[in-house]
Amino acid sequence: MLPDPLPDLPIVEALPALLASLDTTPNAVLVAPPGAGKTTLVPLALASAAWLGTGRIVMLEPRRLAARAAAQRMASLIGEEAGGLVGFRTRIDSAMSGRTRIEVVTEGILLRRLLSDPMLDGIGCVIVDEVHERSLDADTVLAFCLDLQRQLRPELRLLAMSATADAAALSQRLGGPVIESQGRMFPVEIRHATRDLPSLRDLPDAVARAVRTALADQPEGDVLAFLPGVGEIRRTQQALTEFRVDAELLPLHGELPPAEQDRVLRPAPPSERRRHVVLATSIAETSLTVPGVRIVVDGGWRRVPRLDAGSGLTRLETVRVSRAAATQRSGRSGREAPGTAYRLWTEMTARGLPLQDRPEILDAELSGFRLQAAAWASLMDTAPNALPLPDPPPAGAFEAAGSLLRALGGLDEDGRITGLGNRMAALGAHPRLAAMMLAADSPAEAALAADLAALLEERDPLRPRPAAGGRPVDPPSDILLRLELLAGRHPAGQEADRGALARIRQAANGYRRRLRTDAPAEGDAAALLSAGFPDRIAQARGEIGSFRLAGGGSAKLARGDGLSSSKLLAVAALHVRDAARITLALPLDPERLPSALLARTTEQVESGLDPVSGAVMSRRRRRLGQLVLQDRIIEADSAETARLLAKAASERLGTALDWSEAARQLQARVMVLRGLDGDIPSLPDLSDTALAASAQAWLAPHLRGLTRLPELLQLDLAGLLRRQLDHAQITRLDRLLPTQLALHGRRIAIDYTQPVPTASARAQDFYGATRLPPLAEGRLRLQVAMLSPAGRPAAITADLESFWRGGWADMRRDMRGRYPRHDWPEDPSAPAPGAQTASNGTHPGAHAATRKPQR
Repeated sequence: MLPDPLPDLPIVEALPALLASLDTTPNAVLVAPPGAGKTTLVPLALASAAWLGTGRIVMLEPRRLAARAAAQRMASLIGEEAGGLVGFRTRIDSAMSGRTRIEVVTEGILLRRLLSDPMLDGIGCVIVDEVHERSLDADTVLAFCLDLQRQLRPELRLLAMSATADAAALSQRLGGPVIESQGRMFPVEIRHATRDLPSLRDLPDAVARAVRTALADQPEGDVLAFLPGVGEIRRTQQALTEFRVDAELLPLHGELPPAEQDRVLRPAPPSERRRHVVLATSIAETSLTVPGVRIVVDGGWRRVPRLDAGSGLTRLETVRVSRAAATQRSGRSGREAPGTAYRLWTEMTARGLPLQDRPEILDAELSGFRLQAAAWASLMDTAPNALPLPDPPPAGAFEAAGSLLRALGGLDEDGRITGLGNRMAALGAHPRLAAMMLAADSPAEAALAADLAALLEERDPLRPRPAAGGRPVDPPSDILLRLELLAGRHPAGQEADRGALARIRQAANGYRRRLRTDAPAEGDAAALLSAGFPDRIAQARGEIGSFRLAGGGSAKLARGDGLSSSKLLAVAALHVRDAARITLALPLDPERLPSALLARTTEQVESGLDPVSGAVMSRRRRRLGQLVLQDRIIEADSAETARLLAKAASERLGTALDWSEAARQLQARVMVLRGLDGDIPSLPDLSDTALAASAQAWLAPHLRGLTRLPELLQLDLAGLLRRQLDHAQITRLDRLLPTQLALHGRRIAIDYTQPVPTASARAQDFYGATRLPPLAEGRLRLQVAMLSPAGRPAAITADLESFWRGGWADMRRDMRGRYPRHDWPEDPSAPAPGAQTASNGTHPGAHAATRKPQR
């Protein structure tokens, strides 16, 4: 299929070696510099190979513009238009026919085909162009194809083509040889800036000045200037217009309509053209040939997707180019004649540039990749972590992707793809957008979901508005304004990007075809959005414009935004810098959530203690992630109330309950006897620690009917504690540790809270007694505290007989001086005349301990 004669391109010399290699081995790596002709001549050469037979060639290009341009260039070489023997297919346009043998596609197209037709029926060769860019989709396609070749289709040919790839590593991965084309480059003079730009904001003006200088210094050739994005291209174009440069200004980026892109790439007759200044993004680094370029002005920056760890989102970040990318850009000026490259950074900065661009898999949000890997695993019985990828995905980003997919319903708890997940993967959209479209319940809702998906994929059609001070004002966040633009209505005061609208309508039509609907768009857009972005549902909190996100974290809206006072928002887009800012959203009715999202809400009854009144209060709350969608006060359940009151009592055991003297003495007697029992105590543990730990068991059953913590003070705590002992335990306790000491018809309480059990009474109460009864069958001694008539301790003893003989004399002398009217006999052990015989026994008196000691 090669044209005759062959174009004079360097790749021609490498074609025989490449064809011979693929005749004997299925895989190969082709390395050729930009401009060598590999993208246009290699597929044409392979189309006539015997091993291909009637099969087709699919060539993967990283960008829509490159795919269309490559197909058109190949078709023109064989005297045809794209859509004949050579065709192309992108997400928004295609040119194909039954005659097509070479199909140039973008990465997402081939991924979707692999998941719907994993055998790649009718495909004999897959070419992955510009593999050095290390896009996530290209890495995934190559991994799937290698897995398919290894398991089911060993005859499938795989060719990786690159300008700057690590050929050895790529060859080892593919298991094929490296074919190199030296290319044909004219000398390029590199001119570095004398100083670096102080700020990225200065880049458009700096590029414009460099272009004006280059046009003045170089009398021939067009200029190709590299800028990070569309905004910088527009500002540079405006600056060049103000400079009145004598050249035609031509922007080149992926958002341009195809006709305008082709205008840049198609050479005009010399008699009809002025010098061109092409203002391009990194789209012009590889694959594309911009004719007539002799001068390159390189701003030194590009936009790449990066994962923001704080928000879990991928955002485009402006970063320095690598040395490899800078070399490719400079080489564009030396493809047709000697050229000059102006680099807007110093030689010192150049030495610090990274050697290569980072693989996208290391920095991107990975939910799309994980869904595709899970879908492929279900088809090929290959574990996702066993795919032959050049770099494994970061564990944190991979797990975050799994969490999102489980929330969307695409993966089950074991990480396997679900039926919904297979349908999501087949749509070929980001999993969020796929989940949103599949949540539609009718053809009209499906059409609305298709419009929303296209809106969110493409650039915002609403442009920032100019404001005082020169700083533009961001457009309102309300997505309904964008939907009105798509419907042909123009909201007052809003300026629309017509090119963006055209691309959105084209993409929406593609999604409608996949969803098989031609109905007019109708339905609840906010409910659909919430199905795809459940973690970004936002609930108002505190000040106006401040919101809490269901997935955690917070976001803000400007106070002047029409949605800033909304109670609940379905958020589709966030801009993350220092803080998350909501850029696209819709007001959400919590009563109209889609069924898939309602299934993930939880309803809980939450009860708690009011810190002021101590009353138990219950609320029924419907939650979605971190958000409370519904909150109602309800009557508290009696069992839950009892549990909460018991819990509160356990946390403040000393104050929440009425610790009467009887309660403390019972507790102390039990603990004393437990200590005497040794390793196998016969009584339960009634210590404060044990009572607090077991409050739900011994206290909660007695709290039914109570509703407030202060009511617990009315409980008979001593009675509740006695209920922890059975009859035999109570009998033993009363027998071994009686509550009272009986003397002369009086009963004196024994205090077991003291280190030694103590019976306290006036000295006169002990007259006539010579011994104290033993406690616990003699294992524990009892002591008495003799009180003065004023009730103050005057002496403590555990041996009355010895005390009367010794220490009593000193006490008697002191007491007689202070209290002469009281009886202070010399021998208190002798009974007083006419006194009743004293009993030296004890009285068990189960409840007598409540009486105060007699003074």
